[in-house]
Amino acid sequence: MDYRKTALDILSAVGGKENIVSAAHCATRLRLVIGDNARCDKTAVENVEGVKGVFEAAGQLQIIIGTGTVNKVYDEFVAAAGIAAASKEEVKQAAAAKAPWYKRAIKTLGDVFVPIIPAIVASGLLMGLLEGFANVFPGLTDNGTYTIIHLFSNAAFVFLPILIGTSAAKVFGGNIYLGAVIGMIMIHTDLVNAWNVATAESIPTASVWFGLYDVELVGYQGHVIPVIIAVWLMCALEKRLHKIVPEMIDLFVTPLVSVLVTGYLTLTVIGPVFGTVENYVLAAVQALIALPFGLGSALCGAIYAPTVVAGVHHMYNALEAGMLSATGFDTWMPIASCANVAQGAAALAFALRTRDAKLKNMALPASLSAFLGITEPAIFGVNLRFFKPFAAGILGGCAGALVAGWLHVSSTAYGITGVFGILITTHNLPQYLISIAVAFAVAFLATVLIYRDAKEEAHA
Repeated sequence: MDYRKTALDILSAVGGKENIVSAAHCATRLRLVIGDNARCDKTAVENVEGVKGVFEAAGQLQIIIGTGTVNKVYDEFVAAAGIAAASKEEVKQAAAAKAPWYKRAIKTLGDVFVPIIPAIVASGLLMGLLEGFANVFPGLTDNGTYTIIHLFSNAAFVFLPILIGTSAAKVFGGNIYLGAVIGMIMIHTDLVNAWNVATAESIPTASVWFGLYDVELVGYQGHVIPVIIAVWLMCALEKRLHKIVPEMIDLFVTPLVSVLVTGYLTLTVIGPVFGTVENYVLAAVQALIALPFGLGSALCGAIYAPTVVAGVHHMYNALEAGMLSATGFDTWMPIASCANVAQGAAALAFALRTRDAKLKNMALPASLSAFLGITEPAIFGVNLRFFKPFAAGILGGCAGALVAGWLHVSSTAYGITGVFGILITTHNLPQYLISIAVAFAVAFLATVLIYRDAKEEAHA
């Protein structure tokens, strides 16, 4: 393989070096951000020697080349394009800058919640395992070790506003410790715990804004959006203060004013308003999923893959975190798993049906990736490109989610889907396996039935 020729051919097909905004590579793919999509000929890119597939995701043109080869092609590519090598994070930022405002807002939600996934998974997995063992061995709940482990199994959810505040402050460019303080204020022990409101004898109130109105002194356990809004405000105020406050007093004035102003606004305006809005949104989604006969779940399973194509699926992170914090269970995760497995099954069926060796080599690993929860290679590289497999995947996701709704499947964490989802669905594992098996079977069979290889059609 002539690495330089491959790099030059790719460069020509994407519109030349003047059309390249940024470039990086991962283990298998060349990741490009291009200036004008209309000048990019994806068909020509696919026909370049060494290219195993092309798809667009997250504002990037991702060209599959392969392990051990992509780095050599990348070196020749950046040399030919006359651009500096960039990291994957820099390429992501360049791609995000080109996105519409609503996609940037939704991506921001993802940026806030993705870093705290390990904490959510750790707590969720512990909760699921403890519940599973307690069902098998009822006497286990009287064991001291069980009591201790149960104590910290839900710690990430009890103190979720602090985790969100820290992560959000990092995303918005503020001091992460001040972000943590805002989260602490919202679940302070002097406030009535939001989970205990129903059993509280009385709810204390405070007169605010010079007696204009009263607010209930209730914490924000179970809430996520008010925390993000509050920390965004804090970061904006903090950055502004850094610019106008003299350096000699900046260390004292900026943190004091940032926390004082943001904290007061949070408990008197941001929390009550956005907390109410979040409650309505969460209740609406849960009511949709709970529609009779699994119809709501089926609808959600059908629209999941199209939202991935639209690039707005990051919004589900906030939804799932809200569900977990409010109820302890996530009913959206099984729906997402069914949709992901279905797209993987469609890509696998396509791989078995097609006679094109290049497409087969691209579809097989893409299907495996989807089974593990990463669907972009399968959706953009195979299914959406030939559409019928994508439609079959939607049908499979709909069928699997329908069953998940019937069986009331839920998880104890978010961030893991597909095969690895068994780790956070231990309390209803058989039902989860049935749901994703239905999604796989329907999508696979539908693809086999409705997709015909180009060579087959030519001889029909």
